[in-house]
Amino acid sequence: MAKKKQDENKEQQVEENVVDEQQNVAQEEQAKEQNQEEAQEQPAEPSPEEKIEQLQEQLEKEKKEYLFLMAEFDNYRKRTLQEKQDLIKNGGQKVLEGILPVVDDIERAIDAIAQGGDFDSLKEGVDLIHNKLLGYLKSNHVEPIESTGELFDTDLHEAVTTFPAPSEEQKGKVIDTVLKGYKLNDKVLRHAKVVVGQ
Repeated sequence: MAKKKQDENKEQQVEENVVDEQQNVAQEEQAKEQNQEEAQEQPAEPSPEEKIEQLQEQLEKEKKEYLFLMAEFDNYRKRTLQEKQDLIKNGGQKVLEGILPVVDDIERAIDAIAQGGDFDSLKEGVDLIHNKLLGYLKSNHVEPIESTGELFDTDLHEAVTTFPAPSEEQKGKVIDTVLKGYKLNDKVLRHAKVVVGQ
């Protein structure tokens, strides 16, 4: 009976060993398959020659992009330079076109004077031309500088001479305007030439 028990133990041990071996074989095969899959997933390390070739291709590509950008920038620079030159050359065109009708009116007035027209109608015509020109200047934001009776301001006025002030209140003020000044928006185009009271 003891022998029978020993035989059963041996059989059981052999069976366990066989099972263990089968498991080990299965695990080894599984590990091999996994290693093969990983090897397939990982790309092969490129050789140094292939790396150099890839880097040269990348360098060529970047050189082409750089040259393209440089050419684009050069074209942009030339185009903006040309536009700037055109603006400088023709910038006053609109202003000059607006003055031409006033020149036409002045020529008509000169013809009327040469024909010996009525003095009152000539004066009225010249006043109309003057008002037309002032209206055109105002539409282009050119305004006359107020000066007579104002305090002398070096930013707006240029003193031509000084004159003894007739009263204390007129000291340091503009007594007379010799030449009218003008502003474009807030910038002085021409200072008013004035006589200042002392």
